[in-house]
Amino acid sequence: MMKRNSEEHLKIWIKKRRRKPLVLRGARQVGKSTLVRMFAEKNGWTLNEINLERHLYLDDIFKTLDMDNIIRELEGLISADIRKPDSILFLDEIQATPHALGALRYFYEDTPEIPVIAAGSLLEFTLSDHTFSMPVGRVEYYHLGPLTFKEWLHEIEPGLLKYIVSFDFSNKIPETAHKRLLEKQREYFFTGGMPEAVAAFKENRSLAEASDVHRSIVETYLDDFSKYSRQVNLPLMQKVFRHIPLSLGKKVKYSHIARDKKSGEVKKAIDLLVNARVCHKVFHSHCNGVPLEAELNEKIYKLIFMDIGMVNHICGNDWTTIASFEKGRLVNEGGLGEQFIGQHIISLKNKAPALCYWLREGKSVNAEVDYVISVGSDLFPIEVKSGKSGSLKSLHQFVLNKKRETAIRFDLNPPSREDINYIADTGKGRVAVPCQLISLPLYMVEETARILAADAARRSLSDSGGE
Repeated sequence: MMKRNSEEHLKIWIKKRRRKPLVLRGARQVGKSTLVRMFAEKNGWTLNEINLERHLYLDDIFKTLDMDNIIRELEGLISADIRKPDSILFLDEIQATPHALGALRYFYEDTPEIPVIAAGSLLEFTLSDHTFSMPVGRVEYYHLGPLTFKEWLHEIEPGLLKYIVSFDFSNKIPETAHKRLLEKQREYFFTGGMPEAVAAFKENRSLAEASDVHRSIVETYLDDFSKYSRQVNLPLMQKVFRHIPLSLGKKVKYSHIARDKKSGEVKKAIDLLVNARVCHKVFHSHCNGVPLEAELNEKIYKLIFMDIGMVNHICGNDWTTIASFEKGRLVNEGGLGEQFIGQHIISLKNKAPALCYWLREGKSVNAEVDYVISVGSDLFPIEVKSGKSGSLKSLHQFVLNKKRETAIRFDLNPPSREDINYIADTGKGRVAVPCQLISLPLYMVEETARILAADAARRSLSDSGGE
């Protein structure tokens, strides 16, 4: 039974005094249903589960908003008392009966004693085809993604976790552990975090079986598009779906995706996939301060996919290709590094965060920083390197232009922290720019906030004269 960090959120939710129905959102097959079943089993709750895809006639019953009738029908279906204490009502595949979404408001207002969890995939596809009042303010949303690298490591080689979660700059990660973590990281690049693929790999360490799971998931998505998407051209939706993994890290140009389609049609297909968490936009922000979202340019963005294992499957990358990652022979390795880091930045939020990057386009010199994140009131530029070396010119330009003291680099090297001075050409002369560079291996991304907080505390103590 896989351990998910999201279990803690469910524990907090179910104890709330004014608990609202919880809607789990996320791409298909990221483990929403399994999470609910696991949570109920571990905590001794009776789970009254109804798969609404198997009972489509219930949509007409939910449409009445008659709660007494709705509860009678649900209890008759499963032969159980859904009001019984210590039980959870779980409405799975809620996108199949859209009016159940509207009825969630009345579960909250009329039967607040019943803990209700709903889960669905491609909800936005369904909502785009229906017009009814959504239960705004009467439900709580939680976004679930694929397993993170730490969650994956807990299943595959838990003994290595301690080197990640306990790291600080006062001690080094043993070289043997670092090399082993890089090996596991490459395996994660191939298997990704889709639970079924992880389970297949865990069972007998078969990369071929993980790839078979990826193939099945892709087929499921393509089938789902035909069932739930009526407002977007189906071949276009499938084309966009397959295009995104091939263009990681590149600014989106609609004409590059489908030259024979209008920009508005391509944008609509992308927006549906983004809303359904199949992919994520990385917006250009001017990054002058927090919140980063205040200065987004919604017309300039890149895309990353929902899962790195799925990316490699769609791109046709086999294990031999992934194994050469450190040696720099992978064509889109930079994009894969950005996919890995972006996927994990998203996982650290329990809502749909805006991913940001910084772009400066000039006549002769361009600068682009892969990601910019905020921690508290401070901003940190992030550069992702696929190997052990690479230029940091864009990072330097960001530090100079935005007057930042600390920058972050993710690569394949062991962790390091150094104060550097570099010479920048401002157009009005050359100036020395000081900067602290925190370098972390990619597998350390989930510890970024903790490491930055510890570093800020250290610098504050140093500034005040402490040791």
